[in-house]
Amino acid sequence: MKLFQKLIAAPAIISIASGFAVNAAEVNTYDLSDYSNSNNLVSLSDFKSDTLFPGDWAYDSLKDLTNSPRFNGNSVSRLEAAAELNNLIAGGEGLMNEAAIDRLSDELGSELAIMKGRVDGLEARVNGIEAASFSETTTASFGANFFAGISYDDDGGNDRDDNLGAGYDFGMKLTTSFTGEDNLEIKFDTGNSDAPGIDEFGGDTIAGEALRLDEISYKFPLGDKTTVMVGDDIGGGKLFTKACTYGTPGDTLDECGTPNGDVDNDGAYIGAEYDFGNGLTAAVGWAGDENDIANEEGVDAYGINFAYTGDNYGVSATYAVTEDGAPVNDNMEVDSFVALNAYYTPDSEGLPSISVGYEAGEDGSVVGNNDGLSNFFVGLTWPEVGPGELGIGMGTRVNTVEDTDAQYMYEAYYSYQINDGMTITPLVFAKDVSAANTDDMTGVMVKTSFKF
Repeated sequence: MKLFQKLIAAPAIISIASGFAVNAAEVNTYDLSDYSNSNNLVSLSDFKSDTLFPGDWAYDSLKDLTNSPRFNGNSVSRLEAAAELNNLIAGGEGLMNEAAIDRLSDELGSELAIMKGRVDGLEARVNGIEAASFSETTTASFGANFFAGISYDDDGGNDRDDNLGAGYDFGMKLTTSFTGEDNLEIKFDTGNSDAPGIDEFGGDTIAGEALRLDEISYKFPLGDKTTVMVGDDIGGGKLFTKACTYGTPGDTLDECGTPNGDVDNDGAYIGAEYDFGNGLTAAVGWAGDENDIANEEGVDAYGINFAYTGDNYGVSATYAVTEDGAPVNDNMEVDSFVALNAYYTPDSEGLPSISVGYEAGEDGSVVGNNDGLSNFFVGLTWPEVGPGELGIGMGTRVNTVEDTDAQYMYEAYYSYQINDGMTITPLVFAKDVSAANTDDMTGVMVKTSFKF
């Protein structure tokens, strides 16, 4: 590359990328004040070069400069002419002889020096910004939800208007990698979303609406097929695969009928997953009280999970154990559950996918006199109904104790994605709570989600 082209390579690149990034209007410094006067407009007669003649590529380019669409016949300063020559010469290797390059370098030397100085300054500023920024492997993502809704009892004792609620929550996630295969993830959240009428959405509510550390984890491979994760404020089932495609925005049925199988007592966590290939996986997980990890009285939860995921169906099975606290008569209070989930997605368009879940276990809160508990769920999802997704589901809203009547919840939602970062999801539901000697509850809610 010629000396002149090396000199102007950087500003030429900038001017190409931005349309005309380096011009007299944008370079507003004391050094350029002399070039703002009308007597510094470019004219071919100003040039001392005797090597430019009509028909020469550079001569004609300069002559046509003021009539180009870029300038529309307006006056052109010498600095603007220099910047335009940057564009021309950057793509005109071999079209000018060395004598013309030398003459033009002398003629526009002052303008070119100013432009180069500005580019060097910009480069220094960019380097400073990059030095203080995240590492190249670190990314940040954010999400906010706004809630509004109404709920009421069916005896007429409560007016819908009296239970209109609104709230929000906000979350932030930072992720980074150190080897390209591992992943460090940190989550923060805050919110105020426990008002009557919107509590079914299960949003975050933090005292004082302060931003808090919600979860931290580090995941890394161990060999070709095993993934290990450690962290804190994480449930024991973090790496479990649940065979469910139902995507409710609500809180009660979002566990697809197996809430105890999730092993969701957040605490100090360690887990591992093994991928057998062809859709078959196995995972184990343990979560415990950070303050009582080494003590018998610690509240621990652990489980093992197997799952198979095919092209349009999947099944999963989980065995989960939760210790309730201090031993009674040297016996630990233990809840244990077997959880089963499955889904099927038909190949035919217009038919919904179906998700089901069932779990059964024992409540160890009364040692030696365990009560059987169970949960059930079924949900249908139409992924393309108009511009959005429609879901209908029903299931037990609380554990069904042996020899008692089940209490169910019924719901329907429609999730409409306005664009890549914004989704609106209305939800209607009815909860059967008569077994608890209270009136049934119904509600209408709307969640607006933002991701950025």
